[in-house]
Amino acid sequence: MNRNNKIKKVFFPGCSLSSYSPELVKKVLIYLQEKLPGTGGILNCCGKPTLDIGQVDKFKERHEKLQKEFEQMEVEEIIVACQSCYTNMNKYSTNLKVTSLWQLLPAIGLPKESIGIGKDSNIVFAIHDSCSTRNVSSIQDGVRWIMKELGYEIEETLHSRENTRCCGFGGMVVPANPQLALKVMKRRTEEVKSDYMVTYCAACREAMAKGDKKAVHILDLVFNNTWTSDSQFPGIPSTPITSWKNRYKTKRNINSIFK
Repeated sequence: MNRNNKIKKVFFPGCSLSSYSPELVKKVLIYLQEKLPGTGGILNCCGKPTLDIGQVDKFKERHEKLQKEFEQMEVEEIIVACQSCYTNMNKYSTNLKVTSLWQLLPAIGLPKESIGIGKDSNIVFAIHDSCSTRNVSSIQDGVRWIMKELGYEIEETLHSRENTRCCGFGGMVVPANPQLALKVMKRRTEEVKSDYMVTYCAACREAMAKGDKKAVHILDLVFNNTWTSDSQFPGIPSTPITSWKNRYKTKRNINSIFK
């Protein structure tokens, strides 16, 4: 987007959602602009992975650069889809209101065509709560409100809300110890009765899929047709290159909206 624009609200999709689905990012941004005219969009990293591996100075450098970008645009509110971005921005960004998309959607409503779309589905979706925001009940409540509005039946897992378990991607464990990560993923999915899971984090979705569940991101349910047991569920990226290509597509999609 044009960095010279002065925009009060920006949608900050984060790395994982952008790597997962450029199309969903574009649909969300278009919908936010419809409901909240003037909303902008920025594709960047909040720096959490850098912080997780202990590169504190590098994190500070990257975050200061991002903070300056917000200041130059005179941004007052960031709308985030990622739970790590939510906690990170709240802790380190100054003079900015940080709002989760899952807090915002109950306030502005879902697209009319999405309401009740899952009422005839034969699927029960088990909800996986992100551990990054295990203590933010408004986000968890928002996700369940969305599922109710969509009309899908849900399963509450043994470990949910403030007692949720890590999906297996936390703390950069996947590149550091992939065998341990897979063990954590399977521990999480093995306690779920349903064969189907819904997450509100794209990394969590991939983890549930690696744990042998048919998993979707909640935005898949909001912006696509009714999901049933006959639907083609998203799998796992074949290589990291796929994720990087999707981020590039996301950047192009965001830029195309502001041309």
